[in-house]
Amino acid sequence: MYAVIKTGGKQYKVAAGERIRVEQIAAEVGQEVVIDQVLAIGDGADLKVGAPMLAGVTIKAKVLSHGLRDKVRIFKMRRRKHYQRHGGHRQPYTELEIGTLTA
Repeated sequence: MYAVIKTGGKQYKVAAGERIRVEQIAAEVGQEVVIDQVLAIGDGADLKVGAPMLAGVTIKAKVLSHGLRDKVRIFKMRRRKHYQRHGGHRQPYTELEIGTLTA
């Protein structure tokens, strides 16, 4: 059984027992969070799709850790103008372990 969820402005296909990294969620490590924005839920050939969300479907997930993704290098340059700027960004994430899918 799998589901398509929406969190942090992105969509993820998840199944029970999987570990995923999503945009940072304000929750403590070890805390259980409930995700109620479920777009679709399926089991083999059987698929239910919401318009846009499925009502009454929730997914419980456990917060495993928080961290920072790999650094993205930013380099700006204007040719022949002696202009160069360096920068970087590390996006914070929350690692979740998907628990039960309740329909």
